[in-house]
Amino acid sequence: MRRLTTAATVLVLAAGIGLTGTAGMANAAPAGTTAGAACPTGWGSADKSSEGHEYRVLKNIRTGSHECYDRIVFDLGSAASGLGYRVGYVNEFHQDGSGDLIPVKGGAILQVYVNAPSYDASTGQRTYPGRGRQPLPGVDLTGYRTFQDTKFGASFEGQTQVAVGVRARLPFKVEQVGDKLVVDVAHSW
Repeated sequence: MRRLTTAATVLVLAAGIGLTGTAGMANAAPAGTTAGAACPTGWGSADKSSEGHEYRVLKNIRTGSHECYDRIVFDLGSAASGLGYRVGYVNEFHQDGSGDLIPVKGGAILQVYVNAPSYDASTGQRTYPGRGRQPLPGVDLTGYRTFQDTKFGASFEGQTQVAVGVRARLPFKVEQVGDKLVVDVAHSW
């Protein structure tokens, strides 16, 4: 009988520790995440690029805030399997063509070049309403954990240049998904 009582005590204690551990994890989870959320790691903060030489026309730029990262998406209007891009941190954001310094708020500046002009080269018509030195049209970063600012640099010689002001130099990843270039910046290391 004593063995049965000891075994029952051990089970009750183990269950109590398990509940305490789960509650502790929920309290330790970053704001906006759930206890079960596992944020990706290992993206790194080094420059990322693709040497693709396909050009697409930029249609839109939009952002989203997710559990583990903030995202900026470049909508290109058609699939871009060989799209060229360069994404990396810079100390200052200088406008292509003029070289003018464009102030960007945040602890670090992520510069994005995408081989997609904001105009139709055959007609000269604008396909995206971004203006040099200005925030990205339609992008509201209220409530974002990582993104603090956006600025349109230029659309020059077939490339569009954009800056994203982030809280700090954080890991990021870049991927092409159909007709989109997607840049995710993690909330933390």
